[in-house]
Amino acid sequence: MVDLETQYGKIKTEIDTAIAAVIQSMVFIKGPEVARLEKQLAEYLQVKHVIACANGTDALQIAMMALDLKPGDEVITACFTYAATAEVIALLKLKPVLVDVDPDTFNLDIEAVKKAITSKTKAIVPVHLFGQCADMEPLLALAARHQLHIIEDAAQAIGAEYVFGDGSIKKAGTMGNIGTLSFFPSKNLGCFGDGGAILVNDDALAAKIRRIANHGQSSLYQHDEVGVNSRLDAIQAAILLVKLPHLNTYNQARQKAADYYDAQFKNHPNIKIPMRAAHRSHTFHQYTLQLKGIDRDALKAYLKQLEIPNTVYYPMPLNTQKAYLQEGDFTVTQKLCDTVLSLPMHSELEMEQLEYITQHILKFLKDQTLIPSI
Repeated sequence: MVDLETQYGKIKTEIDTAIAAVIQSMVFIKGPEVARLEKQLAEYLQVKHVIACANGTDALQIAMMALDLKPGDEVITACFTYAATAEVIALLKLKPVLVDVDPDTFNLDIEAVKKAITSKTKAIVPVHLFGQCADMEPLLALAARHQLHIIEDAAQAIGAEYVFGDGSIKKAGTMGNIGTLSFFPSKNLGCFGDGGAILVNDDALAAKIRRIANHGQSSLYQHDEVGVNSRLDAIQAAILLVKLPHLNTYNQARQKAADYYDAQFKNHPNIKIPMRAAHRSHTFHQYTLQLKGIDRDALKAYLKQLEIPNTVYYPMPLNTQKAYLQEGDFTVTQKLCDTVLSLPMHSELEMEQLEYITQHILKFLKDQTLIPSI
């Protein structure tokens, strides 16, 4: 699904030099690399503060801790997403309120969010799924009317942009009260381990987040509040500093690969290609098809025989998971879980690979005799 080896090979000298410099410095926790990464990310994203942390899940947890949410408070988020988003809500003894998603963009359904708001609702967590922003302008207006916090889960969408009605443009993670990022190796900007970051424009909130991420300390041995230990190590920061200048190129390569997929599958009666909303860019962390009238398991088995990677993001709605059981109307989410299939998507895809993938999928659709017995 990703080709980290080829990507590393192209910047190997820079990466190896950066890692060696950290080892020689013997400053492995915090240090100048982390500070430089925070500064450069802030400049790239046009956000006032970036606070690096250990991973994207920690970023979400710290964000919620910083907003002083109380046990029992309700937090609305998407049913069609990875469990980490709901996990941190439940971990803090808050109540995850799952809502259905838009069938075209896979992002939060604004009308479903409206119906889910109660007197106990305190925050909304839009997930910018697969590399495309949720529809933030109406969501921000809704949150303002109800005095709710917005925490953006931008783990899959670094670099994605949203165009507001007045023509202003903001990047994923910079529009709400707090944004969160993940630098998991497979992400568009990935390190060689775990890593994450928290984005915020409010000075006081940023200072609080920085304290929480470092054991609640305002200074050494001065603990002003309960915190956690969540730090990005200097080696990972050094790797990300090498990769960050390439991020736009990486995203453009993904978009080019998505353009090819689109051209091959467009208007096919059995395939619905990913929607690209007119006022939102798409960085294609994943390229996810919706299949119509196709035995997905048979197609997966066929692709496996040909050594074509593929996977299902996500096979089960969160509301059906034992840890997050919830009743409600999740018709779209259930349909997506039953029909989506993600194809290889990364910045190193070559035309020969794209042709091989698409030709065999189209061949399968044309000749159902290729379906193996399952």
